[in-house]
Amino acid sequence: MSLRDSLDTIVQKVDGSLAAVIMAYDGIPIDEVIIEQTEFDMHLLTVEYATVLKEIKRAVDVIKMGDLEEVTISTTRTCVVVRVLNEDLFAAIIMKRDGNIGKGRYMLKLKSYEVLQELS
Repeated sequence: MSLRDSLDTIVQKVDGSLAAVIMAYDGIPIDEVIIEQTEFDMHLLTVEYATVLKEIKRAVDVIKMGDLEEVTISTTRTCVVVRVLNEDLFAAIIMKRDGNIGKGRYMLKLKSYEVLQELS
């Protein structure tokens, strides 16, 4: 299965999905699927969250609490679930605030294994 197929499966199976992306920590998107345009820039959102994620990852390393696996960022309009793939990449699903966050987390975790195999 291709990266795009994995991302497409995630957004199609999760109610309230807006997009899914695989991105490097430097903000360069590897692949993305956007199923619903919004009034905010999806690319800018993921680039800014990549910066935040780097800082969270650095804090986790300093505290020595283990490896960062997942981060969820909820706002009044969206929920973003980020899953770390490796030292260089992460996957994220962007959902409407009332989207199925639990299923989004599950699908992102499930498909992350396929994505890693595809990237190898």
